[in-house]
Amino acid sequence: MAAATPQPTSRTRSWWGWGWADAHPDDAQCAAMGALLPGTLSRPLPVPRVRDLGIGRPALEPPASLAGLVASDPADRAAHAMGKAYRDVVRALRGRPGRIPDLVARPADEQDVADLLHWAGDRQVAVVPYGGGSSVTGGVEYRGDAHRAVLSLDLTAMGRVLEVDAEGRAARIQAGTLGPSLEDQLRPHGLTLRHFPQSFEFSTLGGWLATRAGGHYATGRTHIDDFVQAMRVVTPAGTSASWRLPASGAGPSPDRLFLGSEGALGVITEAWVRLRERPRHKSSAAVAFADFHAALRAVRALAQSDLSPANCRLLDAGEAALSGAARDGCAVLVLGFESADEPVAARLERAVGLARSYGGRYEGTDGSGGAAAGAPDGGAAVSAWRSAFLRMPYLRDGLARMGAVAETFETAATWDRIPGLIDAVRTEVGAAALKATGHPATVNCRLTHVYPDGAAPYFTVLAAGRAGDEVALWDDLKAVAGEVLHRHRATITHHHAVGRDHRPGYDRQRPEPFALALRAAKGALDPRGILNPGVLVD
Repeated sequence: MAAATPQPTSRTRSWWGWGWADAHPDDAQCAAMGALLPGTLSRPLPVPRVRDLGIGRPALEPPASLAGLVASDPADRAAHAMGKAYRDVVRALRGRPGRIPDLVARPADEQDVADLLHWAGDRQVAVVPYGGGSSVTGGVEYRGDAHRAVLSLDLTAMGRVLEVDAEGRAARIQAGTLGPSLEDQLRPHGLTLRHFPQSFEFSTLGGWLATRAGGHYATGRTHIDDFVQAMRVVTPAGTSASWRLPASGAGPSPDRLFLGSEGALGVITEAWVRLRERPRHKSSAAVAFADFHAALRAVRALAQSDLSPANCRLLDAGEAALSGAARDGCAVLVLGFESADEPVAARLERAVGLARSYGGRYEGTDGSGGAAAGAPDGGAAVSAWRSAFLRMPYLRDGLARMGAVAETFETAATWDRIPGLIDAVRTEVGAAALKATGHPATVNCRLTHVYPDGAAPYFTVLAAGRAGDEVALWDDLKAVAGEVLHRHRATITHHHAVGRDHRPGYDRQRPEPFALALRAAKGALDPRGILNPGVLVD
């Protein structure tokens, strides 16, 4: 059964920063935030304008057969030049966005993708796949000068749910489908993918697959990998189409080759994904901890239980204060349960009880009842965290306009390494920021996803910048963090992907025999080296 065609939104995306152009803090709000961070600028940097970039003519024009798919408007090209990391925002603010793509293509179907790749290969044009453009690791920009021209391949015109198998709870979905449109098209069927990364509003199914994105669930099925039944991928060497199966033991999985390949091996065009019924029962609670390390032990116990909370996010005291979840110096554990077919109050009660046994203090619930049904507005801490979670990228951009460093990075490690890893990152990144700027830095931590054998810490760094040199300062701090992660055998990324920014850490993490196989796959599938050059392999 096919779903309805999605309707476009009338709002305008910001070309230089996160999200919607009309949702950014104004000058006064930026200044107020900067006043809270000593060492920032006295007034905000101006919002950058495309016309100030001096974008020239493209290095080449497409053939007449492809002209209807390709645009060369300067504003369109500027909007596709970078992702949405802090370093990207600052480069735009300083008028140094890097190499602007020569052309932006919007294929309407799989054949268009194949035709564009064929032309690009013949003309030595680098092709950078671009979903929603929310990459925070340099995954959607071109760096270097080895190619004659750069084509940004925007997949968002391929944004339909093509087929729904209600009986098998699965759907065939085009890769350019943005998160909200995907859910809107599934809603009439009573089904949901329920994959909600922080970038949900501005990212696509293909982007999630290409970066192995982490989503809504904090336990169990945390990555998009877990929802994939089959994929179609167009490569310069041909189209890979895996069978739709519930499971298979037939050799190495073809889907696994392309999951996380970040457009370096092929262009994901569609996928069959597993769905579930929309939840009807929800409840959540916040539990406060005076001792962060006791909270870590509580979260480990929850992850190793059979409770399987949908949300199990632990905020340290700094992160809790920043989000408004608590201002008393306590860490806060945000718990959430949901189900399509049965009440979840009993599971929430058990989870809260388990947290209390580790010294947690119960703060209230949100939703359909639970351990303290009738709590005012479902618990202020839970509501504050949700609001801050969605608003934080806009506030980051406001702080960037004040010359501050305001960015995040994430990782994952086994439980035996988690306490020491978190302490080391706080200490060493904080010390590096103080040495570089002369001002104390704030390094906060939260756990975003938890497993029986480990967890994914997510760090927020807030520090005064160095006027005009903010990108270099952040790169230095990120390098310090990378050394800490490597020393503790923590991954360079749990769900933000490798891109270009994480390549040094990724090269150190992956086994050399696998690197050999990856390079061979790149050479076989992309013999002319046009697909997202510099990502994953050289």
